[in-house]
Amino acid sequence: MSAPLLFQPTADAVYGFPNARRLARVDSPYQRIEVWDTPQLGRLFTLDGRPMTSTGDEFIYHECMVHPAALAHPSPKAALVLGGGDGGAARQLLKHPGIERIVVAELDAEVVRLTREYLPEVHGGAFDDPRVELVIGDAADYVARAVRAEIEAAAIAQFDLVVFDLTPPDSPAAGLYTPDFYMQLKCVMSPTAALSLHLGSPYFHPERIAGLLDDLRDAFSIVRTMSTFIPLYGSLWMMATASDTLDPAALTAEALTGQFAARRIDSLKHYDPALHVGLFSASRSVRDKLSQFLKPSS
Repeated sequence: MSAPLLFQPTADAVYGFPNARRLARVDSPYQRIEVWDTPQLGRLFTLDGRPMTSTGDEFIYHECMVHPAALAHPSPKAALVLGGGDGGAARQLLKHPGIERIVVAELDAEVVRLTREYLPEVHGGAFDDPRVELVIGDAADYVARAVRAEIEAAAIAQFDLVVFDLTPPDSPAAGLYTPDFYMQLKCVMSPTAALSLHLGSPYFHPERIAGLLDDLRDAFSIVRTMSTFIPLYGSLWMMATASDTLDPAALTAEALTGQFAARRIDSLKHYDPALHVGLFSASRSVRDKLSQFLKPSS
């Protein structure tokens, strides 16, 4: 039976997809997971009623979350995905030929099971690649264990890229969007590492975005914002990169064209050198919206 699938990003905004059909529902120990089929975006899944990923537009989100930071790094070899149980971020990371290891730290095994069954296009076989290690459990616990292991072994930091492929801060992932966690995370990031995360809609979540940016700027020397329209999220959507050394926004179209060729990346659907400058540019209306909530510059 078909019915409208509606999302309410704020108390006074609603959007959705008519004629959606629910294919599966699981109430895991952590959240309600539902898989839907829609005429507009194909199959998608939701967590506690929030849109996560669709087969029709996932490439927009995952390409922007992965490639700008990965291409800014001269030679990324190891990546950590926090969340990412649908495999989309891992799939994009595997496009970089120098990648040797990807750890996907996903809280909920049911997310992995359901998306592998119903949305196989999203992971594209990434979890079958021997370079990908799937760790089920709390991502914060995984990072804490990794920090302890490095201290005990006197090892060097291990991850060149970190992708926050998580639910928003007002969810079970809340503890990962904190200054304390960022500082702990830096212990397992190499000196030239970068992280990327999604922030939300500047029209629906300006205060949340500003808070996230303030905390990132307290923890990292270089923080850059990206924005692009994502149909599943019903809005312009903002993301960010953060690093102490890398600045993806400084890459020119010419330099990126060379990077694409050198790494033989030729199968993307959204992100490319021509889009890059616009991706890192915010309109005046967005800047004005966020400026109400950002901390004053010192």
